[in-house]
Amino acid sequence: MTAAFSQLSPHGGRRAELPGRHGPLAALLGPELAGARATALLLPGYTGSKEDFAPLLDPLAEAGLRPVAVDLPGQYESPGPDDESRYLPSALGEVVAELVGTLAGWGSPVLLLGHSFGGLVARAAVLAGADVAGLTLLGSGPGRLPSGARLDALQVGEPMLRQRGVEAVYTLREQLDAANPARAVLAEELRAFLRERFVRSSRHGLLGMAVGLRTEPDRVDELAAALRARNVPGLVVAGEHDDAWPLPAQKDMARRLDVPFALVERAGHAPNTENPPGLLEILRTEWLSWLDGR
Repeated sequence: MTAAFSQLSPHGGRRAELPGRHGPLAALLGPELAGARATALLLPGYTGSKEDFAPLLDPLAEAGLRPVAVDLPGQYESPGPDDESRYLPSALGEVVAELVGTLAGWGSPVLLLGHSFGGLVARAAVLAGADVAGLTLLGSGPGRLPSGARLDALQVGEPMLRQRGVEAVYTLREQLDAANPARAVLAEELRAFLRERFVRSSRHGLLGMAVGLRTEPDRVDELAAALRARNVPGLVVAGEHDDAWPLPAQKDMARRLDVPFALVERAGHAPNTENPPGLLEILRTEWLSWLDGR
């Protein structure tokens, strides 16, 4: 059994490198597009990568948008520093704010989307002054991860990551996945990619981002004030079966930000690979309405 969409979904994009303060940022650029209405900068979550947005690249281009998906510093193919504190959302937000400035030089407005941990980074980028034409938080929350299996996994994994390294942690994860029917059916090619991505990621990055997920404060009111002051539209999106931040918390975050909340049916924490057509319809409708209103 093979998933309809995955990090290996075929697309017409290309691999590129963009400037970053810690070294080049690995990116996937959507298909060549003349006269794009906007650039859509897509940030992955913890242990994720630019490939998490592979199913969206071609459809976004077809909608007249130029997608740019990146590995954050320390993720997969982007180098990062050895200082764990440089992987907290506030520090990574500064990197993304600089990248937004670079992309704005391409001649079109920049729409910023952050998934999960990437959502915490995206809001930090806006608070750091990123000049965006819109902000979308996908499967993200108002602050630190709440109690639950994901937080437990971070707490269990940290000592092993420090003592035994990245490969030992992923080997344990594979052993646990063997008992998970949803993971056990992954195609071998996808399974190999997910392993390669994880073991090539920075140990310092994995540890630092995990600290961020455990400790990030609630900055929703601060973000709401920034969006309001700059007249920047926003959107909160979640899969109907999201198991990271509870849906009520995400809905309340949208209320506090005074932005719409949208639910992607038949999706969990990663609608970008679990139901990209459903996610795309929401993004296309909202984003094009933002651009029409500029």
